[in-house]
Amino acid sequence: MNTKKVFPYLLLVVLAIVLLGLKKCNKSQPKTTTSTQVKEQRGLNRTPSQINYSKHARCRMDCRHIDENEVKDMIANGTINYKKSDLQKDDCHRRYAVEGYSKDKQHLRIIVVPCADEVTIVTCIDIGAEWKCHCEGDE
Repeated sequence: MNTKKVFPYLLLVVLAIVLLGLKKCNKSQPKTTTSTQVKEQRGLNRTPSQINYSKHARCRMDCRHIDENEVKDMIANGTINYKKSDLQKDDCHRRYAVEGYSKDKQHLRIIVVPCADEVTIVTCIDIGAEWKCHCEGDE
């Protein structure tokens, strides 16, 4: 047999085996995520599919004259106050303190707990005013 004719075919077979081996190695390695992807997965969802309200939040909203549209606007456009937030907990337990001004110029802080594609409003605070509320648990 002529080795000059067989050598190119043998080289192609070896290269094909090496490429298949590399392809299998890439599939078996876990995929890594960038810090930007993690932030997107774990951050505050500004456009949740559903907004839930705790009983306490509903009471606070009522006595402080805060409506659902103002809460939605605050979630979408408010600024996260990281000093008042608790982000050290696991998913569905992180608390974001979101602040901003409502349409009627109230300086608000809402406490938001995101979980999957939903958020729960824990409480609503009017930073600029004291309100007499008679919510359960108040003294």
